[in-house]
Formats: sequence, C-alpha cells, structure tokens
Amino acid sequence: MKKPVFYTEAAYIAGLLFLALGTAFMERADLGISMVVAPAYLIHLKLSQSAAFYTFGTSEYVFQAFLILLLALVMRRFKRAYLFSFATAVIYGFTLDLFMSLAARIPIAGFAMRLVFYAAGLALCSVGVAFFFKTYLIPEAYELFVKEIAEKLGAKTAAVKTVYDIVSCAVGVALSFIFFGFGRFEGVKIGTIVCALVNGPLIGLVSSLMDRAFEFRDALPLRGFFGR
Repeated sequence: MKKPVFYTEAAYIAGLLFLALGTAFMERADLGISMVVAPAYLIHLKLSQSAAFYTFGTSEYVFQAFLILLLALVMRRFKRAYLFSFATAVIYGFTLDLFMSLAARIPIAGFAMRLVFYAAGLALCSVGVAFFFKTYLIPEAYELFVKEIAEKLGAKTAAVKTVYDIVSCAVGVALSFIFFGFGRFEGVKIGTIVCALVNGPLIGLVSSLMDRAFEFRDALPLRGFFGR
C-alpha cells in the first residue's frame, strides 16, 4: 500500500507549531521545562520583572542569536544557513508568545491537571523536533549548533547533543541560583530531568512512526538553496 505524501515544507511549519505549543504547555504546567530552552527561559524570567516586553519568545530568539554568533566564531565563518536559522528562531518566538497567551487562559486546578499539561507538552515537543528532522529548511539554532559542532569535531551528533543538553541544563541551574537564590528553583525542576531522560528516545520513536505512516517529499526545488 502506497503511503500518503507529507511535504517537507509542511513538516517545517508543523515542527514550528508543535514545538511552540508543546513549550507553552510545559511552561504552563510549571513542573520544569526542557533543558534546551532553560537558559533563555531563566533570562526571560529575570528581565521581564523590570521589562515586561521581554517575553519568553523574545528571549528565545535573542539567546539563539547569541548561539549563532558563538557558532560562527567556533566555525570561523558565517554561513547563509545561520541567517535562515535566526529567521526560524524569530518565527518560533512570536508563535511561542501567541501560544503562551492562549495557554495562560486555560484554568489549571490541581497537580493532576499540571501533569496532563506537562505530558502533553513533552509529547508535542517531541513531535515538533521529529518534524524538523524531515525537512531541509533550516531549524532553530539549538539543532543547528549541535549538527555543525559535530561535523567540525568529527563526532557523533548524538554524543554532541548529550553534551550540549548537559551544559544547557547546568547553565539553567546556575542562572536559577544567580537570579533567584539557592532556596528557589525556577524553570529547571523535576520535569526537566524527566525530559532529559525520555526526550531522545521519544523523538526517535515518533520519527520512526512518521516514516511508517508517510512518504516525506519536497514540494519545491529549494533544497540546494537552503543547503547548509
């Protein structure tokens, strides 16, 4: 039986939407967010206290701009793909703020409801990342940073991803202590640890299920233009 076609350009849009919605749900649950976005989230929490305009979405693309500049310094060159990655970060940032606003209107009563939001957010984020794996369009700086560094070092992407996640989590913990003191954890909580343990296998499972269900194919002849 022939599988239905899922265009890779649509996978890019789906990846953005699922990832933004999942992150908004996890933030609403307040059980701990992904270690990947923890630094940007902690910076948002601190700066938004005195600058209300500095939203989580804004913090995301500002922090990712820093990552892209750091990547350019490490690679000793600035690729066209880096600009597209920043554009993705900006679109994602505005989408995240929209979903954050909508999620804030949903009443959450009790721990069970928070757990439901967290689980839904974790699943949605995994689906979003899996969709990004299916497109040639440039993903956010987080994924691009890992891929580029892995290629430069000649290392496995999974190994570099693990190191990056550990460093990101450590930075998040450090920022929580610096901004809010040792007696208060913000952003990095038990849900962050759970995410670190199950995120990789869950993304792999979702990606495998997608391959079984769909044939991913380009709709536009732009793969070379977005080459990395």
